[in-house]
Amino acid sequence: MKCLSCEEYSFSIICKECQKNLLQPSFYKRELQNGFYNYSFYSFSEIEDLITSKYYFHGDKVFNILASLCFKKFASNFQFNELVYSLGIDEHTRHNFSQTAILSKHLQSKYIKPLYNQLRATNIIKYAGHDLEYRQKNKRKFKTNLKNKKIILVDDLVTTGTTILEAKKVLEAKNNEILFSLTLADAKF
Repeated sequence: MKCLSCEEYSFSIICKECQKNLLQPSFYKRELQNGFYNYSFYSFSEIEDLITSKYYFHGDKVFNILASLCFKKFASNFQFNELVYSLGIDEHTRHNFSQTAILSKHLQSKYIKPLYNQLRATNIIKYAGHDLEYRQKNKRKFKTNLKNKKIILVDDLVTTGTTILEAKKVLEAKNNEILFSLTLADAKF
């Protein structure tokens, strides 16, 4: 197959050379709410084509590479005084995979355990291309049965922060503590 980036022949959908030279993660921090932060590894403009691969059959391969480069590395350096759970936001599947489940899987470590299918949107609506007002008027209406957990929220992209904050609110209503959210990319940077 050919590398998506350089188009050289490779055994991987993104060759090792492009992973090393083009996909080195940075670390972005954005306050979404007073005292609540989202951490991202890329600006959206850096990996836009790779993020949108979630709409295609090969997206799982792309997301596994991205997650390995940043989420796995983050998990290996993360320490906490008790077990924390990673929770993908709305793990619905596209082309037989869920990008948030892939990201959450790569956070597994001594201190982090992924949970799957525990936060579902009952209103399936697409926010892509819509402004903050539209997002606020069309809530995702999340449901969960999780209680009394310490959680890291996981998503592929943060734009306005509306989805993450709505998920946080629903989880906190069940006495969960949301430590922070973690995304591949931030559209603000």
